[in-house]
Amino acid sequence: MPGIDDKTVELIAQFWELFEPVIRSEGLELVEVEYRRESIGWVLRLFVDQEAGVSVNDCARVSRVIGDLLDVADLIPTRYHLEVSSPGLDRPLRKVDHFRNQAGKIIDVRTTVPIENRRKFKGVLADAGPEGIAINCEGRVFEIPMHLIERARLCYFESTEK
Repeated sequence: MPGIDDKTVELIAQFWELFEPVIRSEGLELVEVEYRRESIGWVLRLFVDQEAGVSVNDCARVSRVIGDLLDVADLIPTRYHLEVSSPGLDRPLRKVDHFRNQAGKIIDVRTTVPIENRRKFKGVLADAGPEGIAINCEGRVFEIPMHLIERARLCYFESTEK
């Protein structure tokens, strides 16, 4: 991922491996993990979801469980803030199922490298599979391999108009 050093990328991968089964055992899905330096210091942000939606109590419960897990695993060498929340309406799309569930909707995608001289794509998600997605932007369909997607989000309140 551009802008993120290798050590942080490795740490995020460790978070996924450690947190995903624990959050699943709580009846929730881990949607996204962010770990970045912000004005308040280092922030570890988890987005969780479930079919019926996520309550404040769900987030608090996951925060307690993950906080305890982090204390034991001792993965983070510096002070950090842990935040657990719902992915919201402009939810991040990370897994193939996330994309499949949003087929026909408007999404915003940024790639790690240019595809046909562009890295930003906003349009209707036409198809998604393990190898990649097809997005209709400005009347053209672009095929984007899954491994080249830096970030993707649902555009709940936006249109494809510029």
